[in-house]
Amino acid sequence: MKKVKILYVEDEPFLGKIVKETLESRDFEVRMVTDGREVQHSFDEMQPDICVLDIMLPNKDGYAVARSLRQGSHHTPIIFLTAKTQTDDVLKGFEAGGNDYLKKPFSLEELIARINNLLHFTRKPTAASQEIIPIGQFEFVPGRYELRLHGDLRKLSSREAMVLQILCENQNATVSRKEVLMHVWGDDSVFNSRNLDVYITKLRDYLRKDPEVEIITIKGVGYHFSVG
Repeated sequence: MKKVKILYVEDEPFLGKIVKETLESRDFEVRMVTDGREVQHSFDEMQPDICVLDIMLPNKDGYAVARSLRQGSHHTPIIFLTAKTQTDDVLKGFEAGGNDYLKKPFSLEELIARINNLLHFTRKPTAASQEIIPIGQFEFVPGRYELRLHGDLRKLSSREAMVLQILCENQNATVSRKEVLMHVWGDDSVFNSRNLDVYITKLRDYLRKDPEVEIITIKGVGYHFSVG
């Protein structure tokens, strides 16, 4: 079976050695890069299945690296590894093209779980996954991460698509916050809960063009996805 290829970008040599060796012991193929300026060249050579990307890098930070990668590769998932955990930093990471965000120090088991989870949801979709889900005036194609409205197309990140899909499965019903967190992230930690807040805000912004579609927060419970 072909190994999953990971481009790992980290400028801390001790941490980088541990993470690289651990991933390789789990049968991943790993190329480690320590300088932000060198990432694009390594990406083009390796064509990785996923990028694990630190933010604080010499010469070119992770946000800038992600934006550059996204110009030529819209679907390769990116996990940010960083000590930055303020909401603005999380949002900036997603806007730069990140799919997930893991706080340092982190568990290697959690990193591996997130890698596998992201890969599961970003594999090339099959014909069976091309279903179109109507959301008011919108059309949502989960297998292609697409949200369409009157000919306009918005490409979603894998996490955005996952959150929206579970909301769609509960149209005009209430889904608990914990259920969304467990379905999308596999745990309901405070950090992942903050990530969910960011995604809900972004999805509300995308869907506001149809006033009949609304994600209503039910305090202490979860979300009611109202579709008129």
